[in-house]
Amino acid sequence: MNSQGIRLTRVRLGHGQRTRSLGLVQRTRRDHAAFSLRPIMSATSGITVASHLASVFANANISSQVRFIKVSITNESLTHDLTIPVSGTFEDDLRLLQSPDVLEDTIPAYLLAKVAQSNWITISYVPDSAKVRDKMLYASTRASLLKAMGSTLFTDAIFATSKADLTPEAYASHKRHIAAPKPLSTREKDMADVRAAESGDGYEGSRTRASHLRTGVGFAWAQDLEQAVVQLGQGEACALIVLEVDRATETLTLISTSEINIDILGSALPSSQPCYALFAWPHAYTTPPRREISKSFVFNPVMIYSSGVLTTYLAVKGFLVETSPTAYLAPRKVETSDPRELDEAHLKTELGLDIASVGAQPAAGSSNLAREGDEKKAFARPKGPARKR
Repeated sequence: MNSQGIRLTRVRLGHGQRTRSLGLVQRTRRDHAAFSLRPIMSATSGITVASHLASVFANANISSQVRFIKVSITNESLTHDLTIPVSGTFEDDLRLLQSPDVLEDTIPAYLLAKVAQSNWITISYVPDSAKVRDKMLYASTRASLLKAMGSTLFTDAIFATSKADLTPEAYASHKRHIAAPKPLSTREKDMADVRAAESGDGYEGSRTRASHLRTGVGFAWAQDLEQAVVQLGQGEACALIVLEVDRATETLTLISTSEINIDILGSALPSSQPCYALFAWPHAYTTPPRREISKSFVFNPVMIYSSGVLTTYLAVKGFLVETSPTAYLAPRKVETSDPRELDEAHLKTELGLDIASVGAQPAAGSSNLAREGDEKKAFARPKGPARKR
């Protein structure tokens, strides 16, 4: 025996075999016995279900006259304590549990409550004034009770710490809590709104009159904005369209449209609210000269926007590239927090136009800036490795 009074038996077993005894693990090797002792933790109490309780529950499951079955732990076994018949609705019968003959103020108990035919709920009644040992014992035995009775029959569970938790009003509050939507953080709500907007575009079939101006996240275009974008693509002058996202109606709306010079582009954009801008800019930085329509996302970092506003604007950024075949957009976008920095030099850098000039040979790798009519060189076969001598 060791210092704790536990008897240890030395057993010689084959290599790799293990034995479990008295909550201890014994490991043995082929030629000698070596003990490695550690406690084995268990989440259950080991309390068994009495056969009489199983029989009572089986009969109550097929009967329509039983409302509650009270279960107690007696002599390390789950035993049947009391059966309460049906006298009214389930909510009305909850008042029967207030009697001291059913539940005591200091003694825990389980209640198997039958709400409807083959529809049960478990009530774990563990009062705050109960002994700590009883609280732990009933908490660790609940899983064994459900497994023995058949967990598929139980559709809900109630945990009560006083009789006040077992009233019709408390049960109604419990059902409202179960039916309420799960709490979400602000970011989770915004992402849920975006997913709902993305799934809002249903199948439209082959309607020939459907608008070709679609966002990727379910936002609609205002009619005046559609016309302005089409005119922007068909025009030849330097022009600007400023638009915003109306979150209330899930619509892209037009703020302003004007023909401006690139020198006053920064002052033409609002600095007090986030917005998108489509800017048509004729220039001669490529060969041949072209008129590009670039997109800009403008926001003010000093102002405090709600996360939903910024999330919405960021979610619809990609739609501008695929706006309309009549309005070709430059493949690069410009994002800024200060509209004043939007000038000709800034656009040249952001759109990759600073590597080319009028009449100059485009840089290597810039296929979109290549000259028309340049002679194409044949593919030069790479040289192989040098031969070994």
